[in-house]
Amino acid sequence: MSGDQRLVEVFVELADTLVDDFDVVDLLQVLTERCVELVDTDAAGLMLDDQRGTLQVVASTSESARLLELFELQRDEGPCLECFRTGQVIANIDLTEAGSRWPRFAEAARGVGFAVSHAVPLRLRQQVIGALNLFTVEQRRLSDEHLAVARGLADIATIGLLHERAIRDQVVLSEQLQAALHSRILIEQAKGVLSARAATSVDEAFRLMRTHARRTGRPLTAVADAVVAGTLGAGELSDGRPAPSRQRR
Repeated sequence: MSGDQRLVEVFVELADTLVDDFDVVDLLQVLTERCVELVDTDAAGLMLDDQRGTLQVVASTSESARLLELFELQRDEGPCLECFRTGQVIANIDLTEAGSRWPRFAEAARGVGFAVSHAVPLRLRQQVIGALNLFTVEQRRLSDEHLAVARGLADIATIGLLHERAIRDQVVLSEQLQAALHSRILIEQAKGVLSARAATSVDEAFRLMRTHARRTGRPLTAVADAVVAGTLGAGELSDGRPAPSRQRR
């Protein structure tokens, strides 16, 4: 099989992985393994932004690459971090000459047998969500064609991850809206119940529940639920202010 045919197969493989509820870790593991296969490198590791401003190692092709990625995070220096922060490809870095750029990382990388490193961002336009590190044992440079393949594979993964996040965010937003609507219905029900039980206006019933919630530190929804359930009575809600009489029609 020619290199071009294998490349097409890998792109199809990654695209087929991006189904509903796909396994993010599996996708990124496949990405690192295929990069090593297609881009003439010996090891790879991948860091992903956890959406809280912290990078996490999520995939690697060897234990030495994984430990080196963790070392990079612990020491806060290295190609993956620089690539993530700048959003730019870092290619063909001779680790014997990178002592002034990343002194501790370069020494650690040479210590596990790597001679050259590269880093490719997981980026879509201005949004960078991670970075892919590639390592070679021998002193050999990656060609522009190889770097283009690495970027293409990283782009596919990036699009898939951002799509998955967008779907997840939509689900979370929908759940939050549903919870808010449910809470509002419960509060309206409690207002009516308390108004009837305490012979006061709906507005005053709401004020009493809200005041009680603030005074006790309980969520307003919890107070409303207790009112509806009958475990919280008008006497307990009273704050000492005379309740205005209900207007009769």
